[in-house]
Amino acid sequence: MAGVLDSVNQRTQLVGQNRLELLLFRLAGQQLYGINVFKVKEVLQCPKLNEIPGRSGVVRGVAHIRGGTIPILDMNLAIGRRPLEDIENCFVIITEYNRTSQGFLVRAVERIVNMNWGDIHPPPQGAGKEHYLTAVTEVEDKLVEIVDVEKILAEVSPISETISAGVVEDGLSERVVKKQVLIVDDSTIARKQIQRVVESMGIATTVKKDGREAIEYLDSLLEDGKDPLNELIMIISDIEMPEMDGYTFTAEVRGNPKLKDMFIILHTSLSGVFNAAMVKKVGADDFLAKFHPDELAKRVNDRVLAITGEDLLSESD
Repeated sequence: MAGVLDSVNQRTQLVGQNRLELLLFRLAGQQLYGINVFKVKEVLQCPKLNEIPGRSGVVRGVAHIRGGTIPILDMNLAIGRRPLEDIENCFVIITEYNRTSQGFLVRAVERIVNMNWGDIHPPPQGAGKEHYLTAVTEVEDKLVEIVDVEKILAEVSPISETISAGVVEDGLSERVVKKQVLIVDDSTIARKQIQRVVESMGIATTVKKDGREAIEYLDSLLEDGKDPLNELIMIISDIEMPEMDGYTFTAEVRGNPKLKDMFIILHTSLSGVFNAAMVKKVGADDFLAKFHPDELAKRVNDRVLAITGEDLLSESD
């Protein structure tokens, strides 16, 4: 698959333009699937797999790749279908999610297409609660399904959502009784993870599933005569979202004089080293790779202390 991935420098030019590149692939049938190229480290013919005891049924084995050992997940199995056959002739898409590398076994890899996030849409309403789609789009009049990889990984290897003792200051929530945290994420699993962490701190949340919905919500606050800066502690936004991505959302907020001082953290499974430059380019306040409850809680904790202007530590002494 030499040449299937563009250089990182080329891909970073898409930042703030509400664009992305999708790597298209197939599983058992003719249906086309897509994954954001930013999350892809490498595509290769399926290497020799070694079985490991006690593995999840979705994990077909582990592979030794470039000096490391990486679990290989059968994407078809992961979305509730039959295991892929003849895996020696399949391909593995090596990805980086949530600071770890994993491989996804697929039948075939097609090509990369450049898309506008405005052409990526949420799954249809009738898809049901248990579907594994995070978005859909069309390429040359063919439906492309974008899989909710975070849902798959959460099921294969659940992440603790418990905040460690001492991370959150005592009495923190009492300082922001009438304020909320706005959470923006297209993945149902990711939204719930973030929401549970923030609400376990005693802080209320409002949840939106993409940047466009979030902009509409902020505009509605302004139309009702409310100041979003007084209503919200901060915004925690994903980057990859249909309709409007997190970079474009941040740029839109910064471009509105009434919203430009909103505190925004981009919280995403896109954990590559190039994201710091992107965050600076669009004007976000911080970047946090998913998903670490203590780090997320610490960011919220510090923001509350910053806006209340009081040192809760000194009060508790």
